[in-house]
Amino acid sequence: MNHKCRWTSLLGMLLLGGAVVVGMPEQSWPDVAALQRMTARFAPVDIGADLSALPAGERRALAKLVEAGRVMDALFLRQAWGGNGAVLFDLLSDASPIGRARLHEFLINKGPWASLDHNAPFIPGVPAKPEGANFYPAGAAKAEVEAWLTTLPETERLQATGFFTTIRRGLDGRFQIVPYSVEYQGELARAADLLREAAALTAEPTLKRFLTSRADAFLSNDYYASDVAWMELDSAIEPTIGPYEVYEDEWFNYKAAFEAFITVRDAAESAKLAKFSAGLQDIENHLPIPEALRNPSLGAMAPIRVVNVVLAAGDGNRGVQTAAFNLPNDERVIREKGSKRVMLKNMQDAKFQQVLVPISQVVLAPADQPRLSFDAFFTHILMHELMHGLGPHGITVAGRQTTVRQEMKELYSALEEAKADISGLWALQYLVDKRVLDASMERTMYTTFLASAFRSIRFGVNEAHGRGIAVQLNALLDAGAFTVAAGGTFAVDAAKIKPAVEALTRDILLLQARGDYAAAKKMIDALAVVRPEVQRALDRLGHVPVDIEPRFVTAAQLAKER
Repeated sequence: MNHKCRWTSLLGMLLLGGAVVVGMPEQSWPDVAALQRMTARFAPVDIGADLSALPAGERRALAKLVEAGRVMDALFLRQAWGGNGAVLFDLLSDASPIGRARLHEFLINKGPWASLDHNAPFIPGVPAKPEGANFYPAGAAKAEVEAWLTTLPETERLQATGFFTTIRRGLDGRFQIVPYSVEYQGELARAADLLREAAALTAEPTLKRFLTSRADAFLSNDYYASDVAWMELDSAIEPTIGPYEVYEDEWFNYKAAFEAFITVRDAAESAKLAKFSAGLQDIENHLPIPEALRNPSLGAMAPIRVVNVVLAAGDGNRGVQTAAFNLPNDERVIREKGSKRVMLKNMQDAKFQQVLVPISQVVLAPADQPRLSFDAFFTHILMHELMHGLGPHGITVAGRQTTVRQEMKELYSALEEAKADISGLWALQYLVDKRVLDASMERTMYTTFLASAFRSIRFGVNEAHGRGIAVQLNALLDAGAFTVAAGGTFAVDAAKIKPAVEALTRDILLLQARGDYAAAKKMIDALAVVRPEVQRALDRLGHVPVDIEPRFVTAAQLAKER
C-alpha cells in the first residue's frame, strides 16, 4: 500500500500542533524487528463487498461516501492528540526501514501509541497518551475541569458534558465551550459537501434524507434530526458517519469521536435477524432486576442491519476492528426511537477464521473444541448490540434525573461493554428456553463465548472491551462456571454457567440502575485484571494474530473509478 498517497490529502485537513516532549532514550524504542512483530499481531485481510446489484447512480453515491469517510480519519487524528499531524508528517517523510515500520504501526493505531501494549508509545519524543485526548485544553488537569463543571448553570453544564463540544481556554485563560461545528469547521464543511453530492446522486429517498440532514448537522452541531433519519434509513447503501463513540475520552466518556462505516446491506441476512427486534420488550420485561428498574416502553424502532463493509474510518478503524455496533448513543433518541444494531458480517467472518479458530485450538479443552460455532459467535455479537439498548439508561440518583453515562464517568464504557456481553449471553439462554432459538445454540454459545473471551482480553485491559471481558472472565472463574485444567486449558461447567451468568447480569444492571460509581469502581478494580492462569494461556497464543488489519479493496476500486 502506498501510505504516502493515502495520507497526503489527509494532512491538508489536519490542524497540526501539540507539544512534543522528550521521551525515553533512543536505544530503548522498538527497532524494526520489534515493530514488525507488533504489526504482525494484526492479520492483513482483504475486506470487500459485492456491488453488482447497485445501479450506476448508487455506485457513484457510494464513491462520494467513501471520500467523506476519509475525512473522518483526519478528524479523529486531531481529536486523539493535537500532535498527531506533525508526527504523521515526519513519518511520511522518512523512507528508512525504521520510518516505514513506525508508519505502519501508526496507521494501525491512528497514533503513536500501541493499543495492545497498554498504549505504550513506540516513537521517540511523544508523550504518554493523554487520557482526555484532545477534547480538553492541553495542560489542564482532570480535577480542574471537574471543578469548573460544578460552577456552571445546568444548561451550560449539559453543553460542556455533551457529546459534541470541546473545552478550550479563552484569551483570558478561562475554560470555554466550543461546538464541534466551530472546532472542526473546515473538515466538516468538506464532509458536508460530499454528503450533499452523494445525496444528489442517490435515488433512494431515505438515504437522500439522511445524507442531507447529516450534512446539515455537521454545520449546525444539532444531530437529533439526522440521528432520527439514520434510524429510518431503508437503503441498499447503509452509511454511518459522524461523531459517535466516547471511548477516546478516558477522563469522563463524554466526548464523541468521529468515525465512518460505509457499508452495503446484506438483505438476506438482515431478514433472518429481523425477528429479534420484535422480542426486545419481552427480554426487557424479564431482565433479572426488580420490575421498577426495567423500561416498560422501549423505543418503537429497533432495526437490525447485517451489512458488508466497504470502508471503515476514523474511530471505526484503529487497533482492534469493530465487529458490530449499536447506535446512536444519544439517550434522547434511544428513549424516543430506540437504536439500530448493525452487524458487520465480512469483518466478523474474517475475525472468526483468522483469530478465533486458532485461539480455540490452544485454550479450549479438546472435548470442547468441536463446540466452537460461527453461528454462536455471530448471534452473541448481535445480542451484545441489542442489549446496549436495554437495561438502565436514564436513571434517578438522590432525586436527581441523570444518566448511567454521566454517573459512571470514565468507568462507563468498560461497564457498559461488560453489561452488553453478559446480558447478551443471558438473553440467548432466555430465547433458547422460550424456543425462539434452537436448543443446539445452548451447546455452542457458552464454549464460543469462553474462547472469544481470550480473543477480547488480548485487546488489553486498558481498552473498554478488554477491561469489560476481564471482569466477566474472572467473575465466571470465581463462580466455577469456567474451569481450568491442570494442563492450562479451559472448559465450561454446564451445571454452573447459567446461574453464574444470570447473577453477573443482575449485579452489573443494578450498579447501572443505582448509578453506584463507588461500587462499580470496586468491581472493576478487583476483576479487570489478567490473572496468572489466564496469562499463561495468553502466553501460548503468541503465534495467533490478535485481530485483523483490513485492506478495503472495494473502496480502493471505487477511488480508481472517480
